[in-house]
Amino acid sequence: MQGVNFIAIDFETATGKRASVCEAGICVVRNGKIVETRSWLVRPQGNSYSYWNMQIHGIRPNDTVNSPEFPEIWAEISGYLKDIPVLVAHNAAFDINCIRHSLELYGIEKPDITYYCSLRAARRLYNFGCNSLDYLCDQFKIPYEQHHRAGDDAEMCARLFLRELEDAGCRLDKMDYCSGRV
Repeated sequence: MQGVNFIAIDFETATGKRASVCEAGICVVRNGKIVETRSWLVRPQGNSYSYWNMQIHGIRPNDTVNSPEFPEIWAEISGYLKDIPVLVAHNAAFDINCIRHSLELYGIEKPDITYYCSLRAARRLYNFGCNSLDYLCDQFKIPYEQHHRAGDDAEMCARLFLRELEDAGCRLDKMDYCSGRV
């Protein structure tokens, strides 16, 4: 997959608000190969959490009390986006809105980035009754460690999207049915 470059991204949130990011994860893909996976705990504004969100990802206020806020983490992520201004997320509507709402909350300029949704691609390519990230990874025997942790989910998404590209027999520029702009 020479020339296939993207950054899979995932966010976990502390509450139902998209700007309450408490963990960010990325998986960098260059020439169709995973070259790096990273994650950061993020202190959401007020460090407040909802019970339901903690049940999903297991992140608690004590985990993020001394973590940097979103602007500091976004500065690191932006460094990666300078080289590869393409994001992929599973259910990109959620993750892209986390970016948009967090940038707005902190008064940070919105970048010019293309994104792709591995969920929308899966719905078009496959005929499974379920298209959740963990289910699809199980179907394709894509290994993962801890679902609903941002770094692991970003890598799961990267591996799934590489499979989708292969199964679709096409390049990123032909996947307009699952793309958008930040």
